[in-house]
Amino acid sequence: MKLSGEDLPRHLASGLKPLYVIHGGALLLSIEAADAIRAAARAAGYGEREVLTAEQGFKWAELRNSAQSLSLFSSRKLVELRIPSGKPGVEGAQALQDYCQQLNADTVTVVSLPRLDKAAQGSKWFTALEAQGVVIASEEIALNALPAWIAGRLKRQGQSAGADTLAFLAEKVEGNLLAAYQEIQKLALLFPAGPLSFGQVKDAVMDVARYDVFKLSEAMLAGDTARYARILDGLRAEGTATVLVLWSLSEDIRALAKVSGAMQRSGNLAGALRDAKLWGARQKLVERAVRRFSPTIAERALRQAAHVDKVVKGLRPGDAWDELLQLGVRCARAKTV
Repeated sequence: MKLSGEDLPRHLASGLKPLYVIHGGALLLSIEAADAIRAAARAAGYGEREVLTAEQGFKWAELRNSAQSLSLFSSRKLVELRIPSGKPGVEGAQALQDYCQQLNADTVTVVSLPRLDKAAQGSKWFTALEAQGVVIASEEIALNALPAWIAGRLKRQGQSAGADTLAFLAEKVEGNLLAAYQEIQKLALLFPAGPLSFGQVKDAVMDVARYDVFKLSEAMLAGDTARYARILDGLRAEGTATVLVLWSLSEDIRALAKVSGAMQRSGNLAGALRDAKLWGARQKLVERAVRRFSPTIAERALRQAAHVDKVVKGLRPGDAWDELLQLGVRCARAKTV
């Protein structure tokens, strides 16, 4: 069975299948598909989860053993197999074919792959996965189809926009789904449900182009307190919403907390970054910043962010911009002893 990411929620509502295969070059869509399957598995009582990454040196027997072994506390299990290279090799190819013949209803398996070429999609191992599982292709959205995709995402958060506005936004993100996702989330933070005007969307996009809350977060991660204070002053002078600034900072603080905690447990930085779903330049910034952050420091930063959130919402007294300055500077100056 082949499904699009848009059809997946309706499919999951009717019940889970034992095997799902996610492949394609659109990282955002792949992440969302995997998240949706995880949520459905949790709701259906699959209380145990194990993640396997088939990198160099991976023992393929682990896949079979993982599916067959359940903890004392769970009768159902979610197994996630990630093949970053998209090339399982001779042993892996045979293991995948054998695995497809041993599926059972107590284990849901999710196989995650990158974009596959025609030869890989015609291989015996992929054909076996395709025959026994549900395949979700996460391909990039064509530029001419992007306005409709943006419209669908706006509808999810109770907003809408005209054709000219959708075309403008699609052009500004240049076909980048991750950039489009960030812009759409920002519109939900800045404006209430209902129709969005061209002026609202244009001003929101141009604010990021000129003042860039994400550059503010970069300065915090890089430990550049002077740059952080300068960008924050610029955002304040131009009337940027404090809720948007806090959202950007909190996203990276949560990522730091997650990676730092995983590092303490396993000592595997690469695995911790991968599990936190970080990519590109942001991954590199968090990778450098996490060396300054212990789990204790990260937890303290999360508590401070929660306090700032209450100030921003008017639930506690204080100057929101001063609180944002203190939060970012403290994180920028953090140092693990």
